[in-house]
Amino acid sequence: MLRVLPRAQITTSPTHFAALTFSTMAHPTISKPLPSICDLQEKFRPAIHDFSRVVATTQKLLRASQILQIPVLATTQNKARLGETVPELMLDAPAGIKTLVHADKTLFSMLTPEVRTAMASLASPLSCVIVGIESHICVTQTALALLREGHTVYVIADGVSSVNKEEVPIALARLRHAGAQVVTSESWMYEAVGDANTPEFKELIKLVKESAQSTRESLQALCKM
Repeated sequence: MLRVLPRAQITTSPTHFAALTFSTMAHPTISKPLPSICDLQEKFRPAIHDFSRVVATTQKLLRASQILQIPVLATTQNKARLGETVPELMLDAPAGIKTLVHADKTLFSMLTPEVRTAMASLASPLSCVIVGIESHICVTQTALALLREGHTVYVIADGVSSVNKEEVPIALARLRHAGAQVVTSESWMYEAVGDANTPEFKELIKLVKESAQSTRESLQALCKM
């Protein structure tokens, strides 16, 4: 299991989030990154293809966000019916990861008024990094909306899924054609850190080694779709 950094090491102020995101890294290659966790909820667990794989990739991305000291946002879809975000992600838990915003919604896009307000506290345009479900519905509608508004969009291929696995490659192809960057989680992490001669990279390479088995399994599953 990937370890989560202590809450004391995680900033909670949006203004401080912005400062860290945009100035801490000496040579950032991804401008203003914002990992965005879409609707990874308990009720979806038995229905979504390879749900555990998506959760494992998201855990890795969250650890990377801590190492790189960048903010995270998350949503749930109608949580009164579909439940809370899965506990493994430890979002907003006492010893877990504090989000910039963790919004419930009925929209299929993540861009609710609450999310928009949180994003507005950061300098625009952002590089939004999407993981979650479903690839052809909420992930797609979120990515397209962000692209229309001038943000850069990264869709983590090994971090999205749908009820029917056949939806995933079709959705990824559509989003690539629309202008999204469809990448793997490990590719994104290396691009985000940009330089091996940094303290962040030394922590990131530990994460890569910790998660090597789950990364391999996720990529193998992705290639079978």
